[in-house]
Amino acid sequence: MKLTRNKIRKTSNNLLTVLTLVAALALGTAMPAQAGDKAPKMTKQERVCLRNGNKLYEKKRYAEAEVEYRKALQANPASEKAQFNLATALMRQGSVTAQQDDEKNPMNQAEGILTNLAKGAQDKTLRGKASYDLGNIAYGRQQYGQAVEFYKQALRCNPDDDQARRNLRLAQLKKQEQDKNKDQNKDQNKDQNKDQNKDQNKDQNKDQNKDQNKDQNKDQNKDQNKDQNKDQNKDNQNQDKQNQNNQDQQKKDQQQGGMSQQNAEQVLKAMQDRERATQQRINAQQAQQQRYERQRTNKKW
Repeated sequence: MKLTRNKIRKTSNNLLTVLTLVAALALGTAMPAQAGDKAPKMTKQERVCLRNGNKLYEKKRYAEAEVEYRKALQANPASEKAQFNLATALMRQGSVTAQQDDEKNPMNQAEGILTNLAKGAQDKTLRGKASYDLGNIAYGRQQYGQAVEFYKQALRCNPDDDQARRNLRLAQLKKQEQDKNKDQNKDQNKDQNKDQNKDQNKDQNKDQNKDQNKDQNKDQNKDQNKDQNKDQNKDNQNQDKQNQNNQDQQKKDQQQGGMSQQNAEQVLKAMQDRERATQQRINAQQAQQQRYERQRTNKKW
């Protein structure tokens, strides 16, 4: 069959589009939908804006491409291709490590658009691409469980997407590693808490025993001092009683005309002193008599 020049040009453009899409899937990046794809009721302004946005996107001028895609949406707010291309341009300007509740983060804006497309896009292929990109976002955030589910959804929409299948396997491996580390950290924290509680209980018991011993020693010393004071008081009472008895006996003796022991000792001492004085006087007289006799004997007649 002989092909005309127009048919040859059309066939070449279709082949180029297919090869470009395959290359984009192999690289794992989102490829903006082409303005020439089949789309019902595409307006001229929408088509022009999509084409201009795609050219800017290929030149990595993502902010300018975003402007063109928003113009396309102004022309046709229901355009799924314009929505997907806008999300792709926003992803290139955003960061997966930014806060997820930051509405100004382009990545979060892209995620919201892709979520709507993955759930309700009429184009099944477009649903698969949106799910794939959501999987990449979750993978970049280390949310491997969510990434696994998004890649599975992408494969359900397009079973021939080999890149989604490879990314699914990587996400599954990462999830297993993450779960393993989580379990190890859980066990480690459990052991740490156990050791901490053990040391804490040990310190508490030590302090409790210390306080208990302190109280026991305090009570023991208190009882001991009490007993000692009691015994001492008893001894003092006995001594006082004995003194009182002695005083009573002395008083009784005095009343009976007798002599107390103390008075007796004083009398005895006085008698001894008198006797000693008398003896000394006798000795002195005898010594004087002896001197007189010697003098008389030695005198010459």
